Amino acid sequence: MSAAATAVWGRAEQQDFRARVRGALLGGAIGDALGAGVSALTIEEIREAHGPEAVSDFVPAHGRRGAVTSATQLTLFTVDGLIRAQVRRDTGAWHPPTDVHRAHLRWAATQRHWGPDERRKDNGWLAREEWLYTRRVPAAACLTGLGDENMGTLEAPKNPSARDAGALVRSAPFGLLVGWEPQLVCQLAVECAAQTHGHPTAYLSAGALAVIVHGLARGETLDGSVQRAMAQLASRPGHQPVTDGLKHALGAVRQGIPSPARIASIGDGHNAEDALAIAVYCALVGEDIRHGLRLAVNHDGPSETTGALTGSLLGALHGETALPPAWLSELEGRATILELADDFAMEMTQGPALHGPTVTAPGWLARYPRT
Repeated sequence: MSAAATAVWGRAEQQDFRARVRGALLGGAIGDALGAGVSALTIEEIREAHGPEAVSDFVPAHGRRGAVTSATQLTLFTVDGLIRAQVRRDTGAWHPPTDVHRAHLRWAATQRHWGPDERRKDNGWLAREEWLYTRRVPAAACLTGLGDENMGTLEAPKNPSARDAGALVRSAPFGLLVGWEPQLVCQLAVECAAQTHGHPTAYLSAGALAVIVHGLARGETLDGSVQRAMAQLASRPGHQPVTDGLKHALGAVRQGIPSPARIASIGDGHNAEDALAIAVYCALVGEDIRHGLRLAVNHDGPSETTGALTGSLLGALHGETALPPAWLSELEGRATILELADDFAMEMTQGPALHGPTVTAPGWLARYPRT
C-alpha cells in the first residue's frame, strides 16, 4: 500500500469518528422531523392534539411523517462546504468561510428553483438531490443573507439585528472538525453564522454549539464540553446572554424533574441563545436519546429548532447506534444524510488518499469540485 493510500487514523478511531458524525447528522435530522409537525403549537395545544403525553412519535408535516425542515437542509450544505474546503486546499485556496458560504448559496438556489440546474458544473452531487428543492420554513435572515453573492463578515455582518436560531441550527458540523483546536472551530462557526445572522448572540451561540459538539465528537463529556464552550466565549464581546443561558441550563439540571415548565424557565427558544440552552438542558437530563428528544420538542417554543439541536448533541455523544431505529426508518433523506456523513468522515480521516499533489480520485472531485 502506498503512503498516500495509508489511513491517517487507526481503524478503531475511524469507526468511532464515523459513528459520531453519523449520529450528529442523523440525530439532528430526527429531532428536526420530530418537532416539525408541532412547531407552531404551545404545549397545551400539543397535548390537546396528541394526548396528555404529548408528542412521542413523528406526526405528519410537509405532507409526510419524518419530514425535515430547512434546519437539516442547511446542515447538509454546511457539511458539503467543509468537505469542499479540504479539497480546495490542494490548490492553495484555503479559506473555509468562503467555501461554506458558497455551499449555502447552493442551498439558497434550492429555495428558488424547481430542481437542479444540470448546467452548473460546480454543484457537486448534493445540489443535484431533487428532494432538497423544497422550501421548508427557512428563517427570513437566511434567505436575505444569502440573497446575493456578497459574503457577510464579522466586520460587516449580514442582518445585524437577526437573533434567531437560523444560523445556529446549521452549525453542528463545525464541531466535527476534531483535528482542529476548539478556538479555531469556534471562530469558523462564528464567521459563517455572521454571513446571515449579525447579532452577537446569534453568531456566538453558533460558536458555542460548535465547541460543544467538538468536545463530544472527541469523546468528552457534555458537561465538560459546555464548560469549554463558555471559556471560549468569555473574551468575546456580547457573549453574556449566551453564557448566562448555558449556566442556566446547567443549573436547571439540579432543580427537579424535567418538564415543559422547567424548559420554559430557561427560555422560549425563539432567540438563538435560548434555543441552545434548551437543547443543552434536554441533552443533559435525557435518560436516552428518545427521552431527550421528546423533552426537546414538547414545549411552547420552536420544536423543530430545539429538537434538531438536541439531536445533534445526543447523536455526537452516543453515536448512530443509539438512535431509535423506528424513527430512522421513516426519516426523510436518510440515504443522503448517511452518504454525506460517510463522505465527511472519509475526507477527514483519509483525505490524502483521495486528493493531493500526487493523488487524484476523479470520482471524488466530481462529487466535490474544486471550482
